[in-house]
Amino acid sequence: MKELKEGDKAPLFTSTDQNGNTVSLSDYIGKKVVLYFYPKDNTPGCTAEACDFRDNYQSLKSKGFEILGVSVDDEKSHKKFEEKFQLPFTLVADVSKEIVEKYGVWVEKNMYGKKYMGINRTTFVIDEKGMIEAIIKKVDTKNSSQQLLEVLAK
Repeated sequence: MKELKEGDKAPLFTSTDQNGNTVSLSDYIGKKVVLYFYPKDNTPGCTAEACDFRDNYQSLKSKGFEILGVSVDDEKSHKKFEEKFQLPFTLVADVSKEIVEKYGVWVEKNMYGKKYMGINRTTFVIDEKGMIEAIIKKVDTKNSSQQLLEVLAK
């Protein structure tokens, strides 16, 4: 699969959120979307990133952004994560790994010499027409909102 680049059309997807509702990227045409992929609910880096988006949610909303978090955790895991940290945005369950594959973030990782497949933490900014405006590959989990705004200001 070819790697996505800025200016590419964002791959469409349909899945379910933490409440079991259907979520389709096509529902967000006409809005700016922060589509962020994270490895796992309730882990330190992912919690820091989600809470940073939560803490800056109103300011991002006021700039016209919708936030969608995606991991391969199921709806139940997402619901617990949302409730534990009062997350005000949609968490997309990608148990089938279809979305992470389309976005090229399901990769081989290496921890302590052990190889395994997992999500490469990445944030995509998708414009109102469904095009990829920016891709952040080196995500600063504690300052992801600020990092996002700085990338877009360039």
